[in-house]
Amino acid sequence: MTTVHNLGFPRIGARRELKFALEAYWKGESSRDALKATGAALRQRHWQQQSGLDLVPVGDFSFYDQVLDTSVMVGNLPQRVRGFQGDPLDNYFRVARGRSVQSDAEHTACCGVAAGEMTKWFDTNYHYIVPEFSADSAFTLDASRLLEQLAEARAQGVQAKPVIVGPVTYLAIGKAKDSSDKLALLPALLAVYSQLLDTLAEQGVEWVQIDEPILVTELDTDWQHAFNLAYHQLKACRIKILIATYFGQLQENLYLAANLPVAGLHLDAINGHDDIRPLLNLLPDHKVLSLGVINGRNIWKTDLSRVLDWLEPLAERLGERLWIAPSCSLLHVPVDLDSEQRLDAEIRSWLAFALQKLDELRLLARALRDGRDAVKAELAANAADLAARRASPRVHDPAVREAVAAIDANLGRRHSAYPQRADEQAALLQLPAYPTTTIGSFPQTGEIRQARSAYRAGTLDDAGYRSAMRAEIARSVREQEALGLDVLVHGEAERNDMVEYFGEQLEGYAFSQFGWVQSYGSRCVKPPILFGDIRRPRAMTVEWIRYAQSLTVKPMKGMLTGPVTMLNWSFVRDDQPRAVSCRQLALAIRAEVLDLEQAGVRVIQIDEAALREGLPLRRAEWRAYLDWAVDAFRIAANGVRDRTQIHTHMCYSEFNDIMETIAAMDADVITIETSRSDMELLDAFDDFNYPNQIGPGVYDIHSPNIPTREHIVQLMRKAAERIPPQRLWVNPDCGLKTRQWAEVLPALRNMVAAAHTLRQAA
Repeated sequence: MTTVHNLGFPRIGARRELKFALEAYWKGESSRDALKATGAALRQRHWQQQSGLDLVPVGDFSFYDQVLDTSVMVGNLPQRVRGFQGDPLDNYFRVARGRSVQSDAEHTACCGVAAGEMTKWFDTNYHYIVPEFSADSAFTLDASRLLEQLAEARAQGVQAKPVIVGPVTYLAIGKAKDSSDKLALLPALLAVYSQLLDTLAEQGVEWVQIDEPILVTELDTDWQHAFNLAYHQLKACRIKILIATYFGQLQENLYLAANLPVAGLHLDAINGHDDIRPLLNLLPDHKVLSLGVINGRNIWKTDLSRVLDWLEPLAERLGERLWIAPSCSLLHVPVDLDSEQRLDAEIRSWLAFALQKLDELRLLARALRDGRDAVKAELAANAADLAARRASPRVHDPAVREAVAAIDANLGRRHSAYPQRADEQAALLQLPAYPTTTIGSFPQTGEIRQARSAYRAGTLDDAGYRSAMRAEIARSVREQEALGLDVLVHGEAERNDMVEYFGEQLEGYAFSQFGWVQSYGSRCVKPPILFGDIRRPRAMTVEWIRYAQSLTVKPMKGMLTGPVTMLNWSFVRDDQPRAVSCRQLALAIRAEVLDLEQAGVRVIQIDEAALREGLPLRRAEWRAYLDWAVDAFRIAANGVRDRTQIHTHMCYSEFNDIMETIAAMDADVITIETSRSDMELLDAFDDFNYPNQIGPGVYDIHSPNIPTREHIVQLMRKAAERIPPQRLWVNPDCGLKTRQWAEVLPALRNMVAAAHTLRQAA
């Protein structure tokens, strides 16, 4: 009998119940008990939805982030939050976002601190809170959260499989704040993991899933040795360990992974299918092999007959040693396709969300147990849906393919080199030293959301909606002028999401109603579904930007999302190379850039927030990705005249190791996140002379904390030690749509004051 299990389930809720509960608590509008009750109700529902699986994950639910949960569990919280006397959950939120709640009147436990650094979980759009280490880091077990969830699951009759982040991955993805050797902490950390596993064994747990995705990356000898050390020590624990790897191939780590002294190994058979055959020859006969046969990161239906073609011989060979699962946690896909009422019926027939993926797993298990004839009708329906997708004329556009085939190198070149462009732009824009700007969006107020909702419901007509959005744009312009910002933005009141807004206006995209995916904490995104060839039928932003520019004499940025970010933050079609889809997007964005320039827009920002997260996990594969990604950006950006200033923006990723590539994008100005890492990104400029202008983000917009003028001046002076002051901008680290005006205005006021201080000292 093949065991069917799951690695993790979406925790935000099918209707974003956790998001709303978190935000109500942070605002002081609900109690801690109400928040915890929402969490318990969601866990109960999610376990019920996974019924029929042989093993169900427990511990995958989090109020913010599973890596931060691990830091709490092993007692590794930053020094700045130790000694906190309030509820541990409030201290948890202080690490996550700098503050537990926003209302001092309602809560006493809300004193703000610097939030933990946040970055992308491997090559996904999920953000985790980076663990912080030092030479004197000590670890102490606090298994209360996991044990409470385990007790809840058992009370519900769940066949529970606790899920935890592995010790080696935990160390690898953290940062030593004092330049000490993280690996020196491994023995002390393992003592806590041993205690945890023994505690779970005492609770009668048979299997525990330990996630070690770092195994799909290139490991040097020390980190390979760390794996052997870790699991030879943990093998003494009285519990069966399933090591879970995902997001890539094991390759040279195959032998290491196969021979670790554990009871089972999970392999991502979507991204690491080529590892299966050699792994079969390496895996000891007593070990379980779990295969991720359903894509846990995309939303297309699985070709079930094709999977069975290669899975059936493995089932015959391995017998009960074969387990099947999704390739990774289902955290990265929406919950339930059945809740979609507005999604195009044809496209809907091609898709599978989390619950449907579990149905696919159950069907595969039935086929392996009872034979294909037992599920003949289901397999035929699956094959018919896949064939209809392949044949659909909506997927293929010959004109778009001809345009991509006609791309040549000249399309990606500016007319002149940066120094000449910079002179022309300086003469035209007449900006002061340390020019100030923001990243693009301003708060999405309740009024904006209500107008958008009424417009979509048909209770507000087109004229009324446009009037409401114009009023919000005018407010953003007035506030920026009052603040004294130098380059303004229109605030993006009319935009729901930086990818969805553009996708809705491009042919080749479709949109779900409830396809929410967690990005970080309470922040959810609804990735568009890129199902076909991409075409821009008409201008998308010109009317709004032209209106905003008419309200001010200051430069108004045209705001666009770049092709690489459009790609990486969408559910992308799997029937052609991603590079081809990206070039199609580049041509569409290029047309918009040229229309903005024609409309008199002098500054155009093309955000590439997701450039870094698309980077392959293995350095050997970086060059190919970076070549086509940079090429796509340059195609989109470089048709303009020299005097038009091109900006780009990137956030919350590790950029130090691709600075040469970022420079090759040849944007006139790049704004980049640096505030949460205390300008650590700027270490890259010790060895690399970045040639163009840069705005290192000085205001952490993902925290409610308001930066002081003195703090911003300090950060900018750090930047000026590495980058000539005449090439520095002053700006937040990301867009402001998730904040409130009451937070934004004092923060930006301090930012502008800091710029004035810097100018006076220059």
